Amino acid sequence: QVQLVETGGGLVQAGGSLRLSCAASGRTFSNNVMGWFRQAPGKEREFVAAINWSASSTYYADSVKGRFTISRDNAKNTVYLQMNSLKPDDTAVYYCAYRYGSATDYSASMYNYWGQGTQVTVSS
Repeated sequence: QVQLVETGGGLVQAGGSLRLSCAASGRTFSNNVMGWFRQAPGKEREFVAAINWSASSTYYADSVKGRFTISRDNAKNTVYLQMNSLKPDDTAVYYCAYRYGSATDYSASMYNYWGQGTQVTVSS
């Protein structure tokens, strides 16, 4: 089992920044991918970004490219999502996800474990 705990959500004005963190614990292995997804009210969960264990591969949704940056610190088993130039459309619950393997997949069904989510609200 892998446990994921997200922190860093909150309320921010449009154009502002937030950094989300996700700490993993339990049966983590070096061959893994961590990702971020989000779900707005009334919408399906959507992919945001993913990063492989070595950080040699990152993958972003078109809607966040150039504004969000995913990174990780393996010594801390933590993945980060730096979100800049936030827009009201970025308002959602953000979920951290973990999968075994090396492919930075954008499909939620490929991830084995999920965090409880953290709310991000961007006001206009």
